[in-house]
Amino acid sequence: MHFGIFVEEMRQGADQATAFRDIFDLAERAEAWGADCVWLGEIHFTPVRSVISASLQVASAIASRTRRLRIGTAVQVLPLNHPLRIAEEVATVDHISEGRFEFGIGRSGVVRTYDIYGVPYGESQDRFREALDIIRQGWQGEPFSYEGRFYKVHNAIVCPRPYQKPHPPIRMATTSEETFPAAGRLGLPIFVGLRTTEIPDLQAQLVPYRQAWREAGHPGEPSVYLRIPVYVSTTERGAVEEPRESLAAFFARQTELARAAVGRAGAGPADRRRLQAERVASLTYDDILARKVVFGIAPSVIARLRELRAELGLDRIVAELNPGGRIPVALETRSLELLTREVIPAFK
Repeated sequence: MHFGIFVEEMRQGADQATAFRDIFDLAERAEAWGADCVWLGEIHFTPVRSVISASLQVASAIASRTRRLRIGTAVQVLPLNHPLRIAEEVATVDHISEGRFEFGIGRSGVVRTYDIYGVPYGESQDRFREALDIIRQGWQGEPFSYEGRFYKVHNAIVCPRPYQKPHPPIRMATTSEETFPAAGRLGLPIFVGLRTTEIPDLQAQLVPYRQAWREAGHPGEPSVYLRIPVYVSTTERGAVEEPRESLAAFFARQTELARAAVGRAGAGPADRRRLQAERVASLTYDDILARKVVFGIAPSVIARLRELRAELGLDRIVAELNPGGRIPVALETRSLELLTREVIPAFK
């Protein structure tokens, strides 16, 4: 079972130079201690939250510092950049890493980012589809043209071609009812999460995803990665109390982000978005511990991850180590060490 580490938030109180050093130190520990992959978020115009606005450049720096660890985007927001540029940069990182790159893609639910870039969020789904088509065609290394609503390409040759053949693994973030079957039809592995949804919702949504995969005739079994906050402590009490402040801040922000999308074109039915936002806002800390995260000493974390694997048919976990950015570096480092040395070996 693949275990990745999700890196997005900067530690509260850190300056930007320190935030980058934290990212590189974490990646080096993840490699040394046996994690499979570091996955990078993409956050724009929010300096109190993250310095990772240019995730491909950060991925390239991590690739140059490591030898075994895979590096992925979770996710590259396709509608916010030209697809030919994305195709070139991803292929370049794939060469720099000598084939250790994973291409996670999505369109993001942060509508404010689209507003600042001047891209209508209502266009995000169609822009995403066109961008993915262009990137896939470009990676074939042959001259091609494309005529879409948003992008027009004439006789382009993307160089370099990816190091991996035919290209790096592509994985799509799915959060809405509409995106699950769409990913299945495309034959794409997916990321899922529990930030604004619940286990029964995901169980229901994964049915049309797997059905669409089979009906489209794609070979093999579809792959599902769960991104979820994971915190391993030396005592059960510590696992509850040590991340409390950070987790409260994290879910308060999730409520704000969900509310900001209510009623926006491209964000799905307003009633559904409103229900998600209010459901997150009503969570108690005990609710979060029981339903949204995997916190505990190593044996209880192992047991809970096994439950989630069975409930959702998972083959991969992407662990978010510091949701909220308020867990001190010493505790985050200890949690990673316990995760890699006591939890992960139980799944290998």
